[in-house]
Amino acid sequence: MSSDQKALEQEALESLDSMSAVPKLQGPIGRLIGWVDTCFLTLAVLALIAIAATVLLQVSSRLFLPFSIAWTEELSRYLFIYMVALSVGVVMRQHRNISVELFHHMLGPRMKAAFQALICLLIGVFAFLVLPYAWQYAQNGTWQTSPTLRIPMLYIFFSTVVTFALLLVYSVLGCLEGILAMCRPSASREQES
Repeated sequence: MSSDQKALEQEALESLDSMSAVPKLQGPIGRLIGWVDTCFLTLAVLALIAIAATVLLQVSSRLFLPFSIAWTEELSRYLFIYMVALSVGVVMRQHRNISVELFHHMLGPRMKAAFQALICLLIGVFAFLVLPYAWQYAQNGTWQTSPTLRIPMLYIFFSTVVTFALLLVYSVLGCLEGILAMCRPSASREQES
């Protein structure tokens, strides 16, 4: 992809999402975070593919077999839960979650960065407060098994721990990116050019 195409793509994304103007971390740390993002998104996509295969197996068994496979609905539900849990941090970092954007386009670059830092701080505090309770909830599944697959429910309930841990980590990253963007002296000059 040429640099002109990348610039046009970036401009189109910024027009759709004004918060994408806050720069991401660069250098080795940025590449490491990008690699971690790719790993989580790959796991989420694999879960989505597994959901599709499981549902296809369920529909096929109902149409072509004299019996219905009972465990497919349960497995697809658990895969969906983990798909969401694994992708929640990356979705937050890329600003792809549902949000109401009433005034974001009117903010300058520093205010967008400050707004991102504030929102990420609030999400991080919430995740930090909920994380111990998510762990307690996951431990409730130690003595339970799922009805048809006989999987210990600890593994299923652990998705809440994964969700809030990733929200905490990614909110710290978003807050750090917002603070760094606010402190950059050339932030307003880059936006004007």
